[in-house]
Amino acid sequence: MGFDRIAAAADEPERIARLRLARTQRIGPVNFAQLMQRFGTAIRALEELPHVVRRTGGSLTPYPLAKLDEELARADAAGARLIVLGDADYPALLKQIDAAPPVLWTLGPLKPRQKAIGIVGARNASAAGQKIAQTLAHDLGEAGFHVISGLARGVDTRAHEMSVKTGTIGVLGGGVDDIYPPDNRGLYEQIRAHGLLVSESPVGHRATASDFPRRNRIISGLSLGTVVVEAELRSGSLITARLAAEQNREVFAVPGSPLDPRCRGTNDLLRQGANLCEGAEDIIRVLEAQMGFNAPEASEPDSALPEITLPPQSEDDIARVSRSLLDLVSETPVHRDDLLRLCGAQTWIGLAALSELEVAGRFTVSDGGFYSHS
Repeated sequence: MGFDRIAAAADEPERIARLRLARTQRIGPVNFAQLMQRFGTAIRALEELPHVVRRTGGSLTPYPLAKLDEELARADAAGARLIVLGDADYPALLKQIDAAPPVLWTLGPLKPRQKAIGIVGARNASAAGQKIAQTLAHDLGEAGFHVISGLARGVDTRAHEMSVKTGTIGVLGGGVDDIYPPDNRGLYEQIRAHGLLVSESPVGHRATASDFPRRNRIISGLSLGTVVVEAELRSGSLITARLAAEQNREVFAVPGSPLDPRCRGTNDLLRQGANLCEGAEDIIRVLEAQMGFNAPEASEPDSALPEITLPPQSEDDIARVSRSLLDLVSETPVHRDDLLRLCGAQTWIGLAALSELEVAGRFTVSDGGFYSHS
């Protein structure tokens, strides 16, 4: 979708415009990247969007400036730092994933490195599971890895505690100022002082259930691989493992007793082909064989990338294809690939038209890339 081809923001107004664009209704990460490729800058995208969606019979109001000012004020009060997609210090591994977060808020001095492992698992982890998490985090930290987790109870907590000194990153579902669970306040403050806290949610946002799957893709996206210590068959940890696999990252699972429900998820991951993990050496061996740790610590500065804008005549093509798609889509969901084939347009024009119709509120997109009328 071109996340790695978004040019650096030329100045602070463009960076703030990217935050505003990302916060605008119906503009998720994929539509954000599509609009940036189409218009080149967030400032221009915000100017053009109301006119563009109006021609499809839809409507869109950019994120209110008053709310944007409130978020910026809360961030300033918390001491949070804004990183936008296109910044040179946007995490290189995270930029590679589908639906990379357009904006991140961070707290803490640590700079993410590519040599990083996610450790996740049950909130109600057993004593043995917590001990394994501690040992893995300690040994991986000593081997030069950053440890990434979600600051939840149980496995996450133990992994963070044992890697504060060597480098740990806590990814939050709420804003970077949302201390959840509250009993991890002390750990939160340690990470803020020595590690890094990361969130794509607005500063001041309190986490809800729907925020955690989005949080999980960042944990796996920041990591070369994710290890699951304990997890039931239906758990957020297995979602993180699935996301890691979809991102072409390694998945590791610690085996456990078949009598313990907390081990059924990890044992099932092993059946599906996850790497067996009994210690840090298993993780290091796999990653050395796969990558040799030769990947650069940072990508080339995005400022070297050209801004991508489409030729002016393409807007007429997009409008024409949008009208065709409105006729093709009904209440019955149709897959994106079928729509692109049926409309007969070049792929990038078809994708731009689909994005436009989604942003305009004319189409609804369900899991798997199926489109239907809103």
